[in-house]
Amino acid sequence: MKVSVITTSYNSVLTIKDALASVAAQDYANIEHIIIDGGSKDGTLDVVKRFPHVAQIISEADNGIYHGMNKGLEACTGDVICFLNSDDWYHGNHVISQVVQRLQNSHCKVVYADLQYVRQFNPERIVRTWRSGHFRRKNIYYGWMPPHPAFFALKEVYEAVGFFNTDLSRAADYELMLRILLKHEVDACYLPEVVVKMRVGGYSNASLMGRIKANHEDHKAWHMNGLRPNVFTRFLKPLRKVPQFFLR
Repeated sequence: MKVSVITTSYNSVLTIKDALASVAAQDYANIEHIIIDGGSKDGTLDVVKRFPHVAQIISEADNGIYHGMNKGLEACTGDVICFLNSDDWYHGNHVISQVVQRLQNSHCKVVYADLQYVRQFNPERIVRTWRSGHFRRKNIYYGWMPPHPAFFALKEVYEAVGFFNTDLSRAADYELMLRILLKHEVDACYLPEVVVKMRVGGYSNASLMGRIKANHEDHKAWHMNGLRPNVFTRFLKPLRKVPQFFLR
């Protein structure tokens, strides 16, 4: 299986090296790493060009991160597709090989795993651990969803369900996973490993207002797909994150 890793970036000179190095260090040989850059002016591309494993660089102005991700989906040629943000990195050298093995040894078209949030300027300091747990479709109604950077899907899944909805500015990843896992009932398997480290301070979580707006879009995502959440779904989704601060 060929695996396409899509990384979107914009003025990410301080962090993208970690993402690039973690992909380059994978023990799985058949990886296509695509960089979709929004026209960085800070030296991001100079860093990217120092990594010969990168298969393709597209740098031009875009309409936001999800528009960039869609460009990556259009450009990639892999059998498996995943997204690694420019301020995240893979935890260990066996992530991609473990995912591929799980896909090959199961009936699943999606594999998801765990993620750890770390301090932005002290990545050794763990803030919270997102343990996804085994897949039960009904849990989506109780606020469950796996972390998007630890979500790996066959290309045929995107060909069947479509790409990111850019009408959403903060929750298009949630909407797409909701579409895949609930509306289209694609089978998913859990890999019980922390596979991604993510720096805190992402776009949707950088402020209380950002989190409120994202929660509103989460709720909107259900209705966009003709789905009816429980009355408490939108409140349980953020509440499920509270125990993550006590996990290590």
